[in-house]
Amino acid sequence: MQANLVLYNGVIYTMDERLPRAPAVAIAGNRVLALGDDAAMRELLAPGGEAIDLAGRAVVPGFVDSHIHFVEYSLRLRHIDLADVPTLDETLSRVATRAAQTPPGEWLLGGGWDRNLWPGGAFPTRTDLDTVAPQHPVVLKSKDCHVIWLNSRALAQAGITAQTPDPAGGEIERDAAGKPTGILKEKAIELVEKVIPRPPRETLLNALEEGMANAQRAGLVGIHDCEDEEAFAAFQMLHRQGKLGLRVLMHIPVINLEAAIQLGLRSGYGDDFLRIGGVKMFADGALGSRTAAMIEPYEGEADNRGIVVTPPGELRRLVGTAHRSGLSVAVHAIGDAANRAVLDALATVIEQPRTAVAPALPHRIEHVQLLHPADVPRLAELGVVASMQPIHATSDMEMADAHWGARSEWAYAWRSLLRAGTALAFGSDCPVESLDPLRGIHAAVTRRRPDGSPGEEGWYPEQRLTVAEAVRAYTRGAAYAAGQEAVAGSITPGKLADLVVLSRDIFTCDPMDILNTEVLATVLDGRFVHRAAALD
Repeated sequence: MQANLVLYNGVIYTMDERLPRAPAVAIAGNRVLALGDDAAMRELLAPGGEAIDLAGRAVVPGFVDSHIHFVEYSLRLRHIDLADVPTLDETLSRVATRAAQTPPGEWLLGGGWDRNLWPGGAFPTRTDLDTVAPQHPVVLKSKDCHVIWLNSRALAQAGITAQTPDPAGGEIERDAAGKPTGILKEKAIELVEKVIPRPPRETLLNALEEGMANAQRAGLVGIHDCEDEEAFAAFQMLHRQGKLGLRVLMHIPVINLEAAIQLGLRSGYGDDFLRIGGVKMFADGALGSRTAAMIEPYEGEADNRGIVVTPPGELRRLVGTAHRSGLSVAVHAIGDAANRAVLDALATVIEQPRTAVAPALPHRIEHVQLLHPADVPRLAELGVVASMQPIHATSDMEMADAHWGARSEWAYAWRSLLRAGTALAFGSDCPVESLDPLRGIHAAVTRRRPDGSPGEEGWYPEQRLTVAEAVRAYTRGAAYAAGQEAVAGSITPGKLADLVVLSRDIFTCDPMDILNTEVLATVLDGRFVHRAAALD
């Protein structure tokens, strides 16, 4: 067999321990054909094939984002962007600008606001929005997506009044008179989501194509998506049209668990571009909203241990139902109490006699942001994947110190988990954070922000990873979590030809310079989906 593409005169980091590095790689169709020295690989090139001189640049396997809300990200490119806005006044100014451009009565949607950046840090209210957008229903998601902020029109459209009870696992924040303030937490968000108009199909598909192009430029070849049946249908449409520009592992929302069982769906079903993942469920909330479920109260908040979104008994039932039906689970857990509850539930089902239909994919916990030290070894003992987002550590470190105090020693504990034998799969939680995997690798290796804070050693530096360990979590670890380790995750002959060309060698450069690295090319399924002029 001859190659149609050869990359030579580079440093190929294969993530395959049998041949960790090579100067050149040959690709035939959508598979890696061979690795070796420049001359040998160039001899494999077919007439009319392309050989590219890498000029010493580094190549790694294509990155996979193991936790992302990709439809939300893609649509938000068209909504009001409130990420990193430092004050409430500026936030309201952006809403006012969009309101002035939008016909009265149409919904204004946006997200990314973070009260922790604002002076005082208080939650905003419906009356704040009423002053700048009185003629539009407004719904704005917080940075962590566990709280939404509504104006009075949106509350009215959703039928939320002083008499509306808090749903189980959620909270309608109320003022001293008992009226809704416009802040909905956790499960209460569903009260308004059901009345927000869905985007037209073409709008959604066009947004996804734009989002995929951005992801490819960032070096992503795959995602593990944590959304709903609408997202799954859209990915299927793009796949059928030959326009699915990322490999997608699609989780099933827990609300659809019974339907999935009745249909006979199983984790791992699908092809190399679109397959079924686990059942996505929530154990708790988030740190930023102080709704993550805690064993002990938040610092300075003696009455606040967060919100238990799914009670332990119900969690055990749902996990057991999925497991016995051949479906793995992907459970959101951020606080130490939530992680313990998930581990307890998984231990209950995993330690039972093996069923005839055991899940083909490993169970996983999404985020694993804070663990009690006694629970650190349990993920490895149970074979549970830690699906984590390194950039959360550097974004959240000040909040963690403020609200978790000394417990932060066990926050984002990658090194401790890895030492215990846990499989790590890294992602971004985009649009909560940037989908750029190089930012995630930088955070994992340095535990520092781009400005260098909190200092040269980083935040709890004992939990730092090496570059190789971080890259592995974005490649081999992601492939393992998706049940694709035999065909993806490393640059190995016979595996899918998914790889990334970088502008610098992130394995040897100053770790802070990882942030200054560019993705010069992304190869997906053996073809360029992104290619900078520097490689022409």
